[in-house]
Amino acid sequence: MEQHAQDFLLQDGFLLLGTALVFVLLFRRLGLGATLGYLLAGAVLGPYVLNLIGDPQGKIGIAELGITLLLFIVGLELAPRRLWRMRGEIFGLGLLQVALCGLAVTAVIHLLAGFSLEAALALGLPLGLSSTAQVLPMLRSAGRLHTPFGERSFAILLFQDLSIIPLITIIAAMNRNPGLPAGPPGWQLALTTVLAIAGLIAAGRFLIRPLFRLIGNLGEREMFVFAALFTVIAAAALMQILGLSTALGAFVAGVMLADSPYRHELEADVEPFRSILLGLFFMSVGMMLDLSAIAQRPAFVISMAFALIAVKSTAIFFLGLLFRMEWRNALALGLLLSQGGEFGFVLFAQASQAWLIRPEAASLFGAIVTLSMVTTPFLMMATRRIREMPANKEEREGPQDEEANALVVGYGRFGQTVAQILLAADIKVTLIDTDTQMIDVAGGFGAKVYFGDGTRIDLLRQAGAANAELILFCIDGDQLTENFLHAVHNAFPKAEIHARVFDRGGLLRLKDAPLRSITREVMESAVVVARHALEGLGVSLEDIDRAEDIYRARDKERLSLQLEAGDLRAARDRILTQPIREEGGE
Repeated sequence: MEQHAQDFLLQDGFLLLGTALVFVLLFRRLGLGATLGYLLAGAVLGPYVLNLIGDPQGKIGIAELGITLLLFIVGLELAPRRLWRMRGEIFGLGLLQVALCGLAVTAVIHLLAGFSLEAALALGLPLGLSSTAQVLPMLRSAGRLHTPFGERSFAILLFQDLSIIPLITIIAAMNRNPGLPAGPPGWQLALTTVLAIAGLIAAGRFLIRPLFRLIGNLGEREMFVFAALFTVIAAAALMQILGLSTALGAFVAGVMLADSPYRHELEADVEPFRSILLGLFFMSVGMMLDLSAIAQRPAFVISMAFALIAVKSTAIFFLGLLFRMEWRNALALGLLLSQGGEFGFVLFAQASQAWLIRPEAASLFGAIVTLSMVTTPFLMMATRRIREMPANKEEREGPQDEEANALVVGYGRFGQTVAQILLAADIKVTLIDTDTQMIDVAGGFGAKVYFGDGTRIDLLRQAGAANAELILFCIDGDQLTENFLHAVHNAFPKAEIHARVFDRGGLLRLKDAPLRSITREVMESAVVVARHALEGLGVSLEDIDRAEDIYRARDKERLSLQLEAGDLRAARDRILTQPIREEGGE
């Protein structure tokens, strides 16, 4: 019996991994993204096409760990202070999106499809949610998760996760099945959620952080993997026991570790498991795509999927405008979140058990959710030209891959000096900037500067970053974030990254970024001015060198203590406020 089960496990694993490999490589090659490849691979293997793998429902239970791990990684990238800063958009934009889209889709189902009001609510409210598992990887791969656009998208998705609790309560309140036990009241679920989150925060501070500190001191590399997976699964299991969102639990655990020194190591440990399990999740969704339901009522499924996309994208577009988004970004947000989400399958099943909808309707609307997810990559590709900001009234040439050794992003006064020294050393350079006036002036002096936003991963790739040895960010350091620089490093691991920052605060903000060097933009010029001033006073070259050495040593020591403490006010006693009379002393 055990051997028989093992044979099935090996056979299923071989088919799942092999088919996923073929489809994902093909769809990546076609520029359609991995998600669509996973979905169609699952549909081909599932019971409605080749029927080579059974029990997609059982597999999706395991594969949902992929969503849990995804939310944990996203939590690791969002420090509590940043999350607090986003609270207005989470509870403002997020709440309005869930309410407006849910009620609008409910009205369409009730008025056009002829469902009762209770059934329309049980179907429409879940359809107002989008696919976290699809949208977040798209934002991360494009390097846009930590842009203002990405943060607004994430704020909506996070509130959607929180809204699972009231949606479960609404469906339970409409229950028509007398044999179904009544669930806990909504206030109890809300209180349980608050207490569970508080418990996770306390556990993160007093248990998990000391655990990772102990593992770090022991130097046991593989134990980080065990501890990381334990943290995620324990947080998710706690939430599951309480009947809450497992993904929300993992997200809170990630946020609690976001400002710990082990954040990047945790992310690296969890990422491979996340990728595999998330791919398995989408394959399971593809296997559950009921092609027979679509075949019986193809016009209904296609028209409802189209109506879902149209209603949600329109509603979110106008919400984006209400929140003062530029219309192209508002359109992109609407299209990106226009699909149904994975939680729809869970809520449809609950509505079916509560006798609010028939099992056939749950299967039919499950197919509508899957079909809407399939359309998202195509919608984003088809509308790219409309959504992209025009460079200028005049046509501006975007960057090209010139097989340069170095990419210099920003060609102002700082970037010009950097680029010219590289050229003097016979290094081939590609120049990128967004200032059209400066591009024209540079062109008059014979310098070829391409127009483009060098803080976009796709544009850097277009400029040849994949083969470059150096990427130098000579733009204002406030435009750079630690997470963006990690995304650049992950996308282009062969390139060394150098950056400039305005002052010590900028350097402190990017202390954990994967930078080969980071330079305060006025530091060296200030040192040179001070040397010239001392020369003018007749101070000997030996004493000038000594003064510079003292300053640099103190500055380095102070900076090291500031980085360690994460506080600009640290080591204030190392600031020179009095003349140093004796050599080497105070």
